[in-house]
Amino acid sequence: MTEKEFWGFLEQRGKTNMVLVDNASGDGAVDIAQEFISGHALLPKDYDNLTEEEIESISGLLFQKNIEKKTKEAILILLAHQISDVALTSLKKFNLNPDKELIYFARFALDESLMWNE
Repeated sequence: MTEKEFWGFLEQRGKTNMVLVDNASGDGAVDIAQEFISGHALLPKDYDNLTEEEIESISGLLFQKNIEKKTKEAILILLAHQISDVALTSLKKFNLNPDKELIYFARFALDESLMWNE
């Protein structure tokens, strides 16, 4: 899957009705947490109904160079909501060497995935 195909994939499925948080606090960690929470608005309506093949294809984008930060953020949030060994393994692997600007975002996604996959 390409980055463009990923955004088309999300668009095609429609979006959930999640609340956005838009209050910059000036505290870097708090602002990243708020971005992570707001990013849930990107989840497709059937976010919890992805096939293992779709999860694997989407996960592959995390490890490619030249993928935009906003794309990786959306992927991390989507993977965080999958009850799937493939998604959990991908998040664990990404957290071993995350993009510098996604360190906290990746950790939040892994923590959420661990919760869903208990």
